[in-house]
Amino acid sequence: MTAIYPPIAKRIPKKKHLHGCTLSDDFAWLQNKGTKRVTEYLLAENKYTTRMMAPSEVLQKKLYREFLSRIKQTDTDVPYRYRGYKYYSRTVKGKDYPIYCRKSLKSRTGEQVLIDVNRLAAGKSFTGFGDFDINVDNNTLAYSVDFSGFREYSLNLRKLDKTGADIRVSDHARSFSWSLDQNYLFYVKEDDAKRASQVWRYEVDTNSHVLIFEEPDALFSLSVERTRSEQYIIITSQSATTTEARFLSAANPTGVFKIFRRRKKGHEYYIDHGVGQFFILSNERYENFRLLATPENKTNKRHWVEWVKPGRDTVIDSIDVFAKWIVLETRYGGLPRIEVMSIKDKRRVEILFPEKVASISLGHNVEFDVDNINIEYESFITPDTIYRLNLKTKRLVVLKRGHVKGSFKRKDYEVEILTATADDGEKIPISLVRKKLPKNSKKNQPVLLSGYGSYGYPNDVYFSSARLSLLDRGVAYAIAHVRGGGEKGQVWHNEGKMLKKRNTFTDFIACAEKLISANYTDASKLVIQGGSAGGLLMGAVVNLRPELFCGVIADVPFVDVVNTMLDETLPLTIGEFEEWGNPKIARYFKYMLSYSPYDNVQPQHYPHMLVQTSLNDSQVMYWEPAKYVAKMRHNKLDDRVLLLKTNMDAGHGGASGRYDFLKEIAFEYAFALGCFAIIK
Repeated sequence: MTAIYPPIAKRIPKKKHLHGCTLSDDFAWLQNKGTKRVTEYLLAENKYTTRMMAPSEVLQKKLYREFLSRIKQTDTDVPYRYRGYKYYSRTVKGKDYPIYCRKSLKSRTGEQVLIDVNRLAAGKSFTGFGDFDINVDNNTLAYSVDFSGFREYSLNLRKLDKTGADIRVSDHARSFSWSLDQNYLFYVKEDDAKRASQVWRYEVDTNSHVLIFEEPDALFSLSVERTRSEQYIIITSQSATTTEARFLSAANPTGVFKIFRRRKKGHEYYIDHGVGQFFILSNERYENFRLLATPENKTNKRHWVEWVKPGRDTVIDSIDVFAKWIVLETRYGGLPRIEVMSIKDKRRVEILFPEKVASISLGHNVEFDVDNINIEYESFITPDTIYRLNLKTKRLVVLKRGHVKGSFKRKDYEVEILTATADDGEKIPISLVRKKLPKNSKKNQPVLLSGYGSYGYPNDVYFSSARLSLLDRGVAYAIAHVRGGGEKGQVWHNEGKMLKKRNTFTDFIACAEKLISANYTDASKLVIQGGSAGGLLMGAVVNLRPELFCGVIADVPFVDVVNTMLDETLPLTIGEFEEWGNPKIARYFKYMLSYSPYDNVQPQHYPHMLVQTSLNDSQVMYWEPAKYVAKMRHNKLDDRVLLLKTNMDAGHGGASGRYDFLKEIAFEYAFALGCFAIIK
């Protein structure tokens, strides 16, 4: 049998000096995107990965068939009502992308297709559909789409008449919203570093653009939206720690935006509009936010009146304002909740759901004066479910539950919550799901442990019909809810960012050790997985404790922390100084350098590793994982598998089509199962 050897990247030393340190980067040449040498190296790595994974091709195909056998390939979403129409999306067997449609509630004209993303995608290797918004006269649709994977969204208008003509409004667009005058569209535009830095007003009749506001501070990005009440257009300037809102009557699109409250470092506030008043979610005085209200003509802080403050262990994540109700998305003890408050008497009621360990959020609710809304719900063992919630009676009714074809039964699986103790005594939750074991059987089994722990994003449990292929093969799946995420609010986030970032890594290690010490698994049966900032987590913990794991899957991993954060021309870099720190300041530089995976690769034994990236990723440049793997090949002392797979067409989220996406999951699962020596 012919031996298979990995490609070895050439070392071309490049040095930089900062804060008394010398940084040596032998593989910086991989950053020359599009050059023959770089392309050939990435393709060589792909070829090596394909050859090394060839023995699992039968398993990959089997997994993919299993995935398809469980899903309803032709399906229709729960519709929502808006301005005399019923809107919905549907999928068709054999087609990768959704089809967005509507039907009139007044006439029997049948279905009108608004956007068939499959047609947009024809002949394209990647298609990322952004969003759409329809003007008040229901005759013009604005939509955004990216064909590069680099999140380069173009903003377009489509006339909803027989012609269906499209008009290009702008490239590099982000959020957008119509005014109440059907002739004006507000949109946000990115700069060269992909920062959402400008708000423009587009006039349809004259095809003219007017710059409304430009955010001068590179730490801040912009968004624009119309309130659900449809009375105001809101521009929000936001950094990682501070916000500032501007508002304008949606009926006066050519007017001047007013500042709601001037920015103050560390003060985050978000506004929404009800009947005659604004509601404010603010972290001033309470780190986990409180709810306040003020008359719409008196936005000065002295008129703000407190309505709800967070209780102990409670976080107010967000608010949604309706004519008579406010719906609060809160968290208690790290778990999500929904609370309904009557605006009339401020009475607040928690809505009870079947399981405590679940993901719960508001669905697509665009109408303002309603007493019924949709709630999205799922858990490890409950498929994605849409509930209709009656805000008066608080009664829940299932409108739709994701259908899992085949023999799936919830009762065949069990969910557990474990707690690991971190180095400093903090209790770190672990959510775990597995197929129920026979009585008196040993717990010890293969475990796939995932983690994220950055930006204050909660890493809640979710249902995956594809994951059943792991569970049914005796593999348990777990999530480590480490600090840096948002499970327990801003405090949880703050304890895993900036100069406390190492808590994220040691928390994850504590979770792995808990699973081993409690006999759920052992090091020879533990594979870990994380993507993006979760890929940074993978790289950091595998440098610190490689003996704890038998395999690692790092998806689009942010592993070259110091070099990336020193390059302010890259997307995201400046805006993330408040998450990671600015390495031009010595204490942040030295702290980053202590954990940056690329800078801490060393001669030691590593687990089996699958590192995946995309050539057109705009958030984590492809060269970070490519350089990381190249350096690993020169340093690792073992002969375990190290694979680099580069999607040459996609962006940060991988393949855009649903079928290719499932094939990517099958590839990852086959790798994990191979680490567990499960080959069927």
